[in-house]
Amino acid sequence: MPSSGQAVTIVLDEAEKLHMLHPGQVIAYTGPSGGRSDRLMDVKGMYRKRNLIRADFTGSCRFIASLPPGFNLMSIPIRGGSDLLYDFRHLFYYTDGIKMQTRLLQFKNMLITRDAIKVKFSGEGEIGILTKGAVVEMKLHPTEPLYVDARSLLAYPENAQLKLSVYGNHLASQHMHYQWQMTGNGSVLIQSGHDSGELEKHLQGDGLFKRVLREVIPFGGIFIK
Repeated sequence: MPSSGQAVTIVLDEAEKLHMLHPGQVIAYTGPSGGRSDRLMDVKGMYRKRNLIRADFTGSCRFIASLPPGFNLMSIPIRGGSDLLYDFRHLFYYTDGIKMQTRLLQFKNMLITRDAIKVKFSGEGEIGILTKGAVVEMKLHPTEPLYVDARSLLAYPENAQLKLSVYGNHLASQHMHYQWQMTGNGSVLIQSGHDSGELEKHLQGDGLFKRVLREVIPFGGIFIK
């Protein structure tokens, strides 16, 4: 994971309008002074983004936005409708013409994932989604489950059947993060940037004997450093 953030350049044509949900990330701007207009978000937006202000940019203009360390920006065109559900916290910007509908997760899933709302996009335009690491697309099967680390699931079809689960034998299920067990039609988007740190420790020379002790001794991960 990089130690410093990246920057992205966004260019608008004369007739385009873009809503930036994290205006504090804009580090440079070129265009008419009136091309940017900040305003208070509605109550739903404030709650979902933990932010008060959004910035509306109107072309013709160009601006540069910085991204948090470890994050990338994925631009996704929306044409008509998309059946994918996203976490609203990952939304960085959206263009005029995009409509949003919210979907509530099941209560038991809210408690474990600490996530309550997903967003579905429709209309004509583009959205910018913050991602960690590379993004991989995987197809769902109506009956054969796909298991995805709950921290890595970026988007999934609204028709998908989800339940929190683990898999493998007893030892495997004890040493994995919660997984989404998923079936349905369509594809899911998975981001690869979540890391437990185990591989980095291994590459830095953490010995096999220590790793074995951490696994077999109760609370070994706490007492054996």
